[in-house]
Amino acid sequence: MAASTLTEVARLAGVSPATASRVLNGSARKPGKDIAERVRQAADSLGYIPNAQAQGLAKSSSGLIGLIVHDIADPYFAAIARGVQEAAREQRKMVLLATTGGGPAEEKEAVAAFAARRADSIVIAGSRSCRSEDQDGNAELAAELDRYCRNGGQVAVVGHPVVGATVQEGYHVVRVPNQELAGQLATELAAGWDGGFVIVAGPEGLLTSDDRVRGFQEGLERAGRGQAEVIRTAFNRSGGYEAGLQLAERIKAAQSSATAGGKLCIFAVNDVMAIGAAAALRAEGLRIPRDAAIAGFDDIETLRDFRPALSTVRLPLEDIGRFATRATGPQPNGEDTDHVHPGDVTGEVTLRRSTEVAA
Repeated sequence: MAASTLTEVARLAGVSPATASRVLNGSARKPGKDIAERVRQAADSLGYIPNAQAQGLAKSSSGLIGLIVHDIADPYFAAIARGVQEAAREQRKMVLLATTGGGPAEEKEAVAAFAARRADSIVIAGSRSCRSEDQDGNAELAAELDRYCRNGGQVAVVGHPVVGATVQEGYHVVRVPNQELAGQLATELAAGWDGGFVIVAGPEGLLTSDDRVRGFQEGLERAGRGQAEVIRTAFNRSGGYEAGLQLAERIKAAQSSATAGGKLCIFAVNDVMAIGAAAALRAEGLRIPRDAAIAGFDDIETLRDFRPALSTVRLPLEDIGRFATRATGPQPNGEDTDHVHPGDVTGEVTLRRSTEVAA
């Protein structure tokens, strides 16, 4: 059965289509109560469903927030998405979700789609890239965001600013102290670990990964230790697993050598990479922390069931999602929305069983 139209509602209520639109689409210009009630009764009797885009035009707000993440199946992004959803409910808005796999060209397409649907704001979560292969995609994404903000949109980016973005008005960055926290983790690990260190990192040019590598190396230097070797791989569990297989061969070779030094402590720059590396070590018959220590970064919810308990850096992931969403819209108590500063996001080094010195 065909959907009822606004014209049919207006005819049944005995009013003009413009009057019916003002009642049903939320315009600030409302007719008298008796007319409004007649229009609503007519809409109910016909089963009329208001047009969301028409409501957005009438209210100058679509009630939509666009969320762009690399992979919603990744617990890191899932936790941020929960925070975005909670903050959206506070603002009485709905969240549209796009997953992009991490490429700026795909993020640009998502921004354009959200802009076409008149989303009030857009939240982008995921590491920025300065790799040469992403140069064109970065430029297109920056241009799309600039255009969206110049037309009244609000954007919040988690971590680093979008490479090349120039707009100031309506553009917010929720900074995460990745470098500082990675340095703290290195210093605390070095205080109780006599062996060497190796870092399992994402591709060079991935800014979040690079920050964490840089911070960890700085922390080792402060502790009077040498620089750690860096193994570059994919910034996901599969990449961690591949690196773990490489390290397993090295660990077993060292165990069979009479001149072997201390055991390795592996720092994976995110928890899913650490989980992958640990799975590879187990597949090769090695145990943590007996044969090697391992630490991650983020403290994703999945770690609740991971054994041995993984040392990591705890980030308030849901709070990050809330911060980003609140930066782009009005607060329930009417506070200024431009309130997100680098100090708003903090983290905590959390040492657990996976880096204990085995007896």
